[in-house]
Amino acid sequence: ATLGAVKKCSRAGTGCGGCEPLVKSILAEELKKLGGELSNHMCEHFHYSRPELMALVRTDADPTSVDSFDKILTKHGHGDGCEICKPAVASILASLYNDVIIDEGRDALQDTNDRSMANMQRGGSYSVVPRVPGGEITPQQLIALGEAAQKYGLYSKITGAQRVDLFGAAKHQLPDIWEDLGKAGLESGHAYGKALRTVKSCVGSTWCRYGVQDSVSFAVRVENRYKGVRSPHKMKSAVSGCVRECAEAQGKDFGMIATENGYNLYVGGNGGASPVHAELLAADIDEDTVIRYLDRYIMYYILTADRLERTAPWQRKLPSGKNGGGPIEHLKDVIIDDSLGICEELDKRMQHLVDTYHDEWAEVVKDPARRQKFKQFVNTDEVQVRDSMIEFVDIRGQLRPADWPADGQPNTLWSPPGDDVFAT
Repeated sequence: ATLGAVKKCSRAGTGCGGCEPLVKSILAEELKKLGGELSNHMCEHFHYSRPELMALVRTDADPTSVDSFDKILTKHGHGDGCEICKPAVASILASLYNDVIIDEGRDALQDTNDRSMANMQRGGSYSVVPRVPGGEITPQQLIALGEAAQKYGLYSKITGAQRVDLFGAAKHQLPDIWEDLGKAGLESGHAYGKALRTVKSCVGSTWCRYGVQDSVSFAVRVENRYKGVRSPHKMKSAVSGCVRECAEAQGKDFGMIATENGYNLYVGGNGGASPVHAELLAADIDEDTVIRYLDRYIMYYILTADRLERTAPWQRKLPSGKNGGGPIEHLKDVIIDDSLGICEELDKRMQHLVDTYHDEWAEVVKDPARRQKFKQFVNTDEVQVRDSMIEFVDIRGQLRPADWPADGQPNTLWSPPGDDVFAT
């Protein structure tokens, strides 16, 4: 039995995908009882797991021989590739080389959201989510968001991660929208990618009478350092200005809580369907030390986690550290004490990603060839307007897609105009 076969016959893991890790673990346990085992191969085209393939690529003596999907497939795989291995290899390439993800054929490797550099929504429209580091936004940027929403007829909503989400854009509108937002200094929020999403913050000592550190400034620093960093799964973070924990840092992939002496650094938490409380990696450390440990933690995760694996399940599978202290002690050994002798590599690789950061949408906006990838039709500049393709209804003064009809009901709310000779 394979995971694919189980999904095909049971439909488990074929919806939102949230239950797939559980399905995989159940299958592995049942196969073990029967004397078998579940292959960790990424897919039929690569007889390696993602960490194994990552190790082969990053340690290759000739990096130019493994800097594209075709080269990696030729050297370490076979066949043509599939919807599983192509995005996984694209993620590996982005995590190591950090080139524009839609250049040189890499767009064909991406899934729908990464290829469009926007999240596809119900009905086929897309959302626009600019980065708001630390949740701090200027009045001018708020005005720019409002003007874009009005100009393009977008539904506006504050997200749970202290950002503004604009819904309902047609794909061909995306470059124009981002051009307008870019003029206000707004960058891609990477809401569509397996990358750092946000670093949430409370107002900290700048405004709050309980704050003991400037959590906003530190959150902005952390987010601006790791923005655009691609990883096996999305990453979320937060900085709280005191022990009251208003930013919920212990429910994030990595989070910092201010103390009188600096910050306590927590790692390996997440919310969602299976909430996990982050664990304390280091206490009372200054900002520079937090950054150094985070560089190593994030890069260690990128290099060794499985495909689509969040930090919490990855961390849970790590070996126990000294004195039987569990995975968190292993992380302390690796990240703080350099027990594996890899901290220099981790530091260099993270610094490379930081130094080569680029705002992906700014790269598209300024390049006509990249903008062409978002045209509705390749042979004309004419467009089919959004409202002729997607049915919208008004809700509290904004537009949203019409509800999907129930079984047996008409598939549209459209009705012919009054002067239609075919109307009955």
